[in-house]
Amino acid sequence: MAVFCEFLNFVVPIRIIREKYDGGWEQCVKDHQPLIGGRVWFDEHLFRDGAMSPPDIRELLYFWQGHGLEPFGILAGEKVWNDCCVVEAPLGGGTTLPCDWIELSEDGRAASLRGSERGELIGPEERRG
Repeated sequence: MAVFCEFLNFVVPIRIIREKYDGGWEQCVKDHQPLIGGRVWFDEHLFRDGAMSPPDIRELLYFWQGHGLEPFGILAGEKVWNDCCVVEAPLGGGTTLPCDWIELSEDGRAASLRGSERGELIGPEERRG
């Protein structure tokens, strides 16, 4: 499966949410219930939240850090995404920092967990068109 990407996308592997989010996956779904199907959607591997501006993405980063995620790491002296990733889509922006666990479609409109089968695209029906 894959999650649809639009504008600025905050993506986190569900396995990380299960391990690190305060209250795990169940609490995460509860916390985001009013947003699911609006700006939030997920497949079996990835959770996606979205924003329209860099300040809004920063707020999402702060929120998730407050729930136990470590957004950034250092690999070979370079800042990289760790527990989450920001993707600019669909205009070829890609990930805003290197991210070794995400795979984007050629058009930048879908993200999947590297090594998983893409399959069905999950997101708001009217936007996937």
